[in-house]
Amino acid sequence: MKVARFVEATVRKELAAVEVYMLDLAQNPLPLWDDDFDDGAERWQSVWGPIAEQLRSCDGLVVVTPEWSGMAPAALKNFFLLAGNAEVGHKPALIVGVSHSLGGAYPISELRAHSYKNNHVCYIPEHVIVRDVKNVLNDLERPASEQDKYIRDRTAYAIRLLGAYARALVSVRQSGTIDHETFPYGM
Repeated sequence: MKVARFVEATVRKELAAVEVYMLDLAQNPLPLWDDDFDDGAERWQSVWGPIAEQLRSCDGLVVVTPEWSGMAPAALKNFFLLAGNAEVGHKPALIVGVSHSLGGAYPISELRAHSYKNNHVCYIPEHVIVRDVKNVLNDLERPASEQDKYIRDRTAYAIRLLGAYARALVSVRQSGTIDHETFPYGM
């Protein structure tokens, strides 16, 4: 959450006119996807409906993922089973990996490879990996080291780039070219 709060503050600073919605899957665990979800079952409307509404109104996403034994957490994978074209389709997303040690790359690779197929989220080419997380981003204002400063600068750059992608992809979504009726799933 420390990294997510830092990212949120950076978004507010770098993209001043942007509204921010943060979904904490640790504090708000979602039920596991099942067949009732696609059937629009009432129990899903109360759990997923408010989240889906927030996602539909956004133009971009930041996905902060801890590395758990070299993988993205199951709750995040479940989120991408629930989030469909209406919520995240053809919207840019920045991935921020978090590692207690010097890792953090595997969850990014995993999300890029497997989480976009059926919802068409568009991961931007940049990403951020916050390594040695205990020793960075502890003070929102002052970096504690060169590594800390680098992470802050790279995050700000990636957020600005995400903002540019968000503005650009609005025109793609409004173009009338997207046909989720005929082609709802990726290949």
